[in-house]
Formats: sequence, C-alpha cells, structure tokens
Amino acid sequence: MDKNKMYVIIGVDVETDVGSFTPFYEGVKNGVPILLDLFKKHGVAGTFFFTGESAEMNPEIAKMVAESPSEVGCHSLYHETVGDELFPLPGVKPLLPHEVRPRLEIATKLVEEASGVHPTSFRCPRLWGSTAVVNALEELGYTSDCTYPMYFYREQFAPYHPSYEDWTKKGDMKIVEVPNFADMVMESNDPGLERDRDQWPQFRTEGADFVMNKIRGFADFCEKKDLPKVICLYIHPWEFWPMEASFNFGEATVTPDEFITKNCGEVATNELDKLIKMLLDEGAEFGTASEIAALF
Repeated sequence: MDKNKMYVIIGVDVETDVGSFTPFYEGVKNGVPILLDLFKKHGVAGTFFFTGESAEMNPEIAKMVAESPSEVGCHSLYHETVGDELFPLPGVKPLLPHEVRPRLEIATKLVEEASGVHPTSFRCPRLWGSTAVVNALEELGYTSDCTYPMYFYREQFAPYHPSYEDWTKKGDMKIVEVPNFADMVMESNDPGLERDRDQWPQFRTEGADFVMNKIRGFADFCEKKDLPKVICLYIHPWEFWPMEASFNFGEATVTPDEFITKNCGEVATNELDKLIKMLLDEGAEFGTASEIAALF
C-alpha cells in the first residue's frame, strides 16, 4: 500500500430502480451496459454488487459483468435492511440477527448461479451494516465489505480489519471493511446523522468538478492523519437511465425527493465520465473491492 497514491473503488449497487421505491429493473438492463462501456473507455474496473433477486431476474447482465474486467459482488437478497437501522423507514423492518446468515447465504447462491462467479465482495443496502453481517460474511468466505458509512460513524477513514464483537472497531477478522467516501472536513448542518457529508449523488446533481474538489479535500485529510487514501464510491445502474419523478402503483403514488432522480441518464453518464478522467489525470489507481482489500 503506497500512502502517496490514491486508490479508487467504484461500487455499483445493482438493485431495483430508485432503490426501494420501485420493483422495476430498467436501470439494470440499460444502465449496467452503459457503465461497462464507460469503464472500458477509461481502462478501469468496478465492483457490481448484485442483490440476489436482481441477479436471478437479470442473469444475462450478471454474466455480462462476470465476463468483463469488473467484479461481481453481492448486495443481499433484496434491497433490504440486513444490518443496524440508522433511521426508521416506513414499512421497512431490519432482519433479526439470527436471520442474517441464512439470508446472505441464499443471496450469495443466487448471485453465483446467475453469474457463474462466487462473490467475495459485499455491500449492505443503504450502507446499513452490523456486527452480525460481517461475521456472517466471514463465515461465507467474503474478503471485503464496502459498507461502513463514514459520514455516520466518523471513526474509520481507511480500510481495516473489524472486530468480531463490534464491526465499527478495528480487530482480528480476516475480512476487510472499506469505509465509503464522505466529506470529513465540512461543517455539517445535519445534527446526529450528518448525512450531508455523504457525497452521493453529488456527481450528477452538483457535477464532477464539485465531487473532485471534495475528493481532494479528503485526500488532504488522510495525509494529515497519515492514512492511506482510499476513495470508495457508490452509484447505481438506474442513475444512468432516465427515471420518472413519481411512480403510481394503483392505490398509491410514490414520489421520491427531487435529488433522488435528478439528472439520471445522460447527465449522470457524462459527469461520471469526467470524474473518472479527472481521477486518472491526478494519478489515481482504480481497483475492484477485492483487489483493494487484498492490499490490506
């Protein structure tokens, strides 16, 4: 691990369109090929974290990723809360700790059957992880977990081996926990959660230049703390295909906040294209989750 170098993981959460708000997979069908073409253009690879259902329903897409330089990972069975709930969501209940391992085992099997690849990298939906999750992942042979929400816990800023007793602390586990990039130098206006530190989906709502400045600030932050500079991003295939502003399901209409679907499609593609180029121009080294985890 070269502390003078910046390492970048692009984690793609392959799930239903607009996360938990729809049952559709237009983003998976259309967005994943767009991302693979973009990665090929720049000679980089990402990690595609498939929910078990998304892989089962879109096996041709799972195989497409498996046959590319990018990595096939897992994102639980559905877009669900498998870890600790950070804030309540209507109608969504977290899995009980004893339900986690069998759930992840089923998800892993479905991803493997669809892609032909046994996943070893994982990310919890919503970045809501737990000690039960990392222990189950280690038992199932995973080597990396890209879940830790840096914006919320604000203790770990570089990949680490977690504790068997508390996944947010350093310990003796074999699996590597990779914190997700956040702005750790800004003054937060969100007491408690500090979600405004989280930089999703700023690349398409504010632009590549905005995010690149945030990344530079985080790199300086890591240098001052003598930490390796690992930028773990999370995006979704549906962001690269036009999304409706609201969805009617007969008895109800779901209208996500505007920023959730703003600039999905061509704008998102163009801005990610710019961001990858800027990172490469500044000497960043891109790797899959398992490749970066192996450095630790």
